[in-house]
Amino acid sequence: MASSSLQAFQTPTRTPASTRTPLVSFSSRSPSSRSPNATRSFRHISLIAPIHDPKKLNCFKTKASTSPSMATHKTVEIFDSEEALSISLAKYTAHLSDQQKGSFTVVVSGGSLIKSLRKLAEAPYIDSIDWSKWHMFWVDERVVPKDHPDSNFLLAFDGFLSKVPIPTENIHAINDTLSAEAASDDYEARIRHLIKNGVINVSETTGFPKFDLMLLGMGPDGHVASLFPGHALLEEKNKWVTFIKESPKPPPERITFTFPVINSSANVAMVVAGAGKAHPVHVALGDGQEPEVLPVQLVAPEGQLTWFLDKDAASKL
Repeated sequence: MASSSLQAFQTPTRTPASTRTPLVSFSSRSPSSRSPNATRSFRHISLIAPIHDPKKLNCFKTKASTSPSMATHKTVEIFDSEEALSISLAKYTAHLSDQQKGSFTVVVSGGSLIKSLRKLAEAPYIDSIDWSKWHMFWVDERVVPKDHPDSNFLLAFDGFLSKVPIPTENIHAINDTLSAEAASDDYEARIRHLIKNGVINVSETTGFPKFDLMLLGMGPDGHVASLFPGHALLEEKNKWVTFIKESPKPPPERITFTFPVINSSANVAMVVAGAGKAHPVHVALGDGQEPEVLPVQLVAPEGQLTWFLDKDAASKL
């Protein structure tokens, strides 16, 4: 894509201060007081569509929430294909958008998640959603120009943003002319400005920004956003947006929301497809083991957490 195509989305300078039914669906309230290594059997599993081996899916266990102070209501949905997952994700997102009377604040990550959002740019959602109230944000971004192949903004722009009528001024990308540290400070300052203007809500529980919907993917190592296993940023408790200069996955410089912001969300969708991610799914939702807690296990919003899995990602459950 030529950089001129992105001129309308250049970031301003810093502002002061399935329709298929799921293959399997189950839900659980996870008490936050349990240790990360505790497991618990689900009491209800609904086998809604035919599966090849029903017995294989009738004993799910999950790691309890590692949220610091709240209980997360968790729903897990497993689909027989990524296509069915994408259709359900579009329906879920459109429903939340319809419920929101004021602005609808949506945060996205990059990677394969963007592909799974493609149905939002198709009928019936492209014509039925009130796009004028949408405000788009990035939970993490690579500190590269917006027209760079590594840019999460470019990925989202090509994937669905260029196809839906979200007002240009409601698309809040990072300032790609700044350093990683300055870009993270700038992004936090602009979020604070939007809170002051009533666009973004604040959690009464945590005091952090409360986005209406956080759409997260997960890496094969269990990382979410740009929060990687064993990294010091997993322990960040105060900053809203921070930066990393030595990412274990290229490119090395990134900005990222912190877990206090992720976990203050009203709704989080964890979208995971592919057999290559089956192990961290098994660790997060089943009885799989890792020597340390994976970042994905720390996702525990004060609102609703919904896992969207295809059958390959859920193959070890």
